[in-house]
Amino acid sequence: MQPFFKALDEKVGWLLNAVAFVTSLLVVGLMLFLILARYVFGWSLVGTLELVMLAGMWLYMTGALIASRRGEHLVVDFLELQLRDARLKALHKTLVAVIVAIISACFVYWAQRMLAWGIERPQHTPELSIPLWVSQAAIMLASVGCFCYALRDVWQGIAALRGARPGYAMAGEES
Repeated sequence: MQPFFKALDEKVGWLLNAVAFVTSLLVVGLMLFLILARYVFGWSLVGTLELVMLAGMWLYMTGALIASRRGEHLVVDFLELQLRDARLKALHKTLVAVIVAIISACFVYWAQRMLAWGIERPQHTPELSIPLWVSQAAIMLASVGCFCYALRDVWQGIAALRGARPGYAMAGEES
């Protein structure tokens, strides 16, 4: 990986981890506060659940980005584990990355349409009047980020395909 992209990836990774940490604290803290307020003190706090849901949305979407960045998202690797030829493994990796990139591009399109609709026809949460586009922006960010990581995986797959020789195990593997 080129130094610029490596540095960018490290900064993005740090930012994603920070957002995940802060939103995790918000979800746990607000839920704890809501439970204590309701069942210990008998208070009825309106809007707290809206904040929990908003923080939860950003947490889930950030988690999806972290998984995509690390390549730890859900995969079915039965076929990949059966392949021993380096060229076939690289071809498989590239094909999977292309499929994920196409699906991610569809999600970017749908998320963009949803966000545009939310901005054009603004709606708000019932209690705190938080615009719904705030949570929709989390979906948009995650879809764009996952698409970028899918393109990275396509690039890496093509590089592995170019460097692989038929009949040999890939680097770091036994034949």
